[in-house]
Amino acid sequence: MKINAELVFELRTKKSWSQEELALAAGVNLRTIQRIEKEATASLQSKKALASAFGIHISDLELQEKSKMKKYEYKTLEIQSKEGFLSGIKKQELPDFAGLLNAEGQNGWLLVQILSPELAQGVWSGKTGNLLALLQREVVE
Repeated sequence: MKINAELVFELRTKKSWSQEELALAAGVNLRTIQRIEKEATASLQSKKALASAFGIHISDLELQEKSKMKKYEYKTLEIQSKEGFLSGIKKQELPDFAGLLNAEGQNGWLLVQILSPELAQGVWSGKTGNLLALLQREVVE
């Protein structure tokens, strides 16, 4: 199970203990202390032993995962409409939506919405116009 390795290291150094001295105080193997500080994992027994050695509650050693707010970036993709697209939709006149969106999906982009600039502005002129696809993807930091 996960353990707050930074806290273990901090408490050990505050007491000016070496890893070997902590192992003796907790009654565990030196290798166990090395693994805990390096990999941030420990058995329940090891967590209890460390809590006892440091004089803290076992829950204080729980790893507190920081929740990060997800960030997104957006882009628009202009989709060329064919003659008569908005006035009379026919199968052969539709753009290759699947092909276009799958190509963008290969780069992590997800479709949020498809907009018609004319319709979005509340103006219907009867003319054909291009469509805009609004895409988003998570920003990885």
